[in-house]
Amino acid sequence: MTKLTCFKAYDIRGKLGEELNEEIAYKVGRAYGQIYQPKTIVVGCDIRLSSEGLKQATIKGLNDAGVNVLDLGMTGTEEVYFGAFHLDVQGGIEVTASHNPMDYNGMKLVRENSRPISADTGLKEIQALAEAGVFNEVEHKGTTEKYNILPEFVAHLMGYIDPAKIRPLKLVVNAGNGAAGHVIDAIEEKFKSLNIPVEFIKIHHEADGTFPNGIPNPLLVENRDSTRNAVLEHGADMGLAWDGDFDRCFLFDEKGQFIEGYYIVGLLAQAFLLKQAGEKIVHDPRLVWNTVDIVEQYKGQTVQSKSGHAFIKQVMREQNAVYGGEMSAHHYFRDFAYCDSGMIPWLLAVSVLSETQQTLSSLVEGMIAKFPCSGEINFKVQDTQVTIQKIFEHFAEQNPAIDKTDGISLDFGSWRLNVRASNTEPLLRLNIETTASKNPESIQYYVDLLTQLIES
Repeated sequence: MTKLTCFKAYDIRGKLGEELNEEIAYKVGRAYGQIYQPKTIVVGCDIRLSSEGLKQATIKGLNDAGVNVLDLGMTGTEEVYFGAFHLDVQGGIEVTASHNPMDYNGMKLVRENSRPISADTGLKEIQALAEAGVFNEVEHKGTTEKYNILPEFVAHLMGYIDPAKIRPLKLVVNAGNGAAGHVIDAIEEKFKSLNIPVEFIKIHHEADGTFPNGIPNPLLVENRDSTRNAVLEHGADMGLAWDGDFDRCFLFDEKGQFIEGYYIVGLLAQAFLLKQAGEKIVHDPRLVWNTVDIVEQYKGQTVQSKSGHAFIKQVMREQNAVYGGEMSAHHYFRDFAYCDSGMIPWLLAVSVLSETQQTLSSLVEGMIAKFPCSGEINFKVQDTQVTIQKIFEHFAEQNPAIDKTDGISLDFGSWRLNVRASNTEPLLRLNIETTASKNPESIQYYVDLLTQLIES
């Protein structure tokens, strides 16, 4: 029995060759089919050069397990999520490595109604069966047919805006040569047919698995210049950039400034509460004050959840929350089966820009000034738990309010920190925020203080 190292906490990801290849992909498909025994599932893949081959191997495994497959072709992850709750199917698999390096690939798996399959909800069982390789023979093999989900997906997306209220806007859109371009083109066509006055300026638009402009990961500072420069050059109202499988969307204001994902959570909460006061908004514990402030202002209710999509989706289902947001630019929506989407956020932002008649910078500058934050800072440490304990002990005398929802959060009234071990890498992740009105110190003061403490 060969141990498979590509199985992670939330998905499958590994280096091409030994960690992930077509033989392993076949076993994943076969194991998925044998364990869940769905009648039909949807399967799609991103633009990476290895993705189509891995997708075909996965489909063969599913068919050999008796599962029918609707092959969605080249898709973003959320098109598979959409298919898995919108069509009469019992699950979905997207072959993608999102923003990982060139020599990686992976898979994201869901069950009926797009419920996530993570380590604690079935992924370990799939791993065990794929490793053992002992598969049942089935009487009838499954079939495969191609299915174009794009028109239905775009029709769903249009439900998040009121076309009559959209004012003239110019948007720079940067697909990073990933999978987002075909959806943008379809939305543009739809906008034209409805006379919605939005102009799209497209950069790095063509899907290209060689990634001539670098891996699409707008969280990397060096990847932001192309979007920023295009916004300034064209005098655009907003810049949008996506990762490879476009389940995360990143926003730039009309001055070309990159907006931290944390403040976008506040903006999207506002978009929903403008339509319907009293709704519940879920957020993660890393940075919270701005979100709580906005939600209270617009008469909603905040609910805190542990970071990570499996936790947020579960809390949203339990609480019937309309929206959930993480500072990492993952945004989840009740009407999207509680899944994350990189298309819905920018449509809502367009809606807020139109309804408030404000610029994006004026909408977020107030939030940033009121609650400055450090953004996430990562440290490589010997032992994350020992370091977290050291931070805890250092501040114990100051009697901060303590929250252990995720790692540890210490609230001192005028500033706050959250420190946690990464779920996916050997890193310690630190976030700091302050209340500007109550605090004479700059964010940098606290960043320096914590950096010294962690590295000493």
